[in-house]
Amino acid sequence: MTTPRIPRAEHLVLPGVLTADEAAATVRGILAVQRPDGAIPWFRGHHLDPWDHVEAAMALDAAGEREAAERAYLWLARHQNPDGSWYAAYADGAFDDVTDRGRETNFVAYVAVGTWHHYLSTGDDTFLDRMWPVVVAAVKFVLRLQRPGGQIGWRRDEDGTDTTDALLTGSSSIHHALRCALAIAEQREEPQPDWELAAGALRHAIRRHPERFLDKGRYSMDWYYPVLGGALGGTEARSRIEEGWDRFVVPGLGVRCVVPNPWVTGGESAELALALWAVGESDRALEILQSIQHLRDSASGLYWTGYVYEDDAVWPRELTTWTAGSLLLAVSALGGHEATCRVFAGDLLPRGLDPDCCV
Repeated sequence: MTTPRIPRAEHLVLPGVLTADEAAATVRGILAVQRPDGAIPWFRGHHLDPWDHVEAAMALDAAGEREAAERAYLWLARHQNPDGSWYAAYADGAFDDVTDRGRETNFVAYVAVGTWHHYLSTGDDTFLDRMWPVVVAAVKFVLRLQRPGGQIGWRRDEDGTDTTDALLTGSSSIHHALRCALAIAEQREEPQPDWELAAGALRHAIRRHPERFLDKGRYSMDWYYPVLGGALGGTEARSRIEEGWDRFVVPGLGVRCVVPNPWVTGGESAELALALWAVGESDRALEILQSIQHLRDSASGLYWTGYVYEDDAVWPRELTTWTAGSLLLAVSALGGHEATCRVFAGDLLPRGLDPDCCV
């Protein structure tokens, strides 16, 4: 018997990447991991972190699984801490035991991206009303860790100590989240000038002051995330992509997570494809997505996290919801899914305000 096609998801069919049946299997794979309460751990028995939880929920919306996606966001609403944050990791179990009581700013901010994506997918004003105070509290938490130079400290420890060091990848993701939060504020006609200033200062730091961030240049995410997060666009973005291409891209296999390790990863590859799409490089985005199909597990429809090509070995032996989610989002952008395109196209979100003086 032929596997049913996903309703309203023709944009998830991409030559050399996903057939309709394969797309349906991947969506079913994520749904099989999602718990009845809405939580989406990496895989059953592993932990949940708020960022990857949102990534998987966005993929469900891209596939038309709107009720499942909403359950994921309502799980966040129920588990938000009084200070607006979420913990970095929750065990997959009946009591959601916290396994990492740190609170990471990019994890906290990403709820704004998912909320805006779900609203664009559904037009559900009641949902937006429910999530607005959640987004407001999350943004307030994040901006408490913004430094005078615009960059954002990456973590508040369990004892309440703020880590003032900033990560370029995390801050770039927060830049994207702040722009989505501003889009929600515009939709609700509730201006947030402090958020506009914060987004502008953060963008300036990302574009002009690499010294304000920890040096993590060995990691591919630090290469492409300023593009994916919308801080760099146009010629500036394309130049950055070209500068790192030969260093991080392994032809026919995908994108290295970190150099010089001979390890390509599905999540980084799919995110690079999404960044390439955002700067008009759809052909190269397609090639990247085609190159990681060796990570697909045909039985579950999910994707292995990574592959050590010198050893011809899948590693780690994990089929992660967020890897599948990132691939579905990249495919849906290439396929023209309106909500995904509006969230990840840099020119379709509010910019915020650039700082009056560039220091």
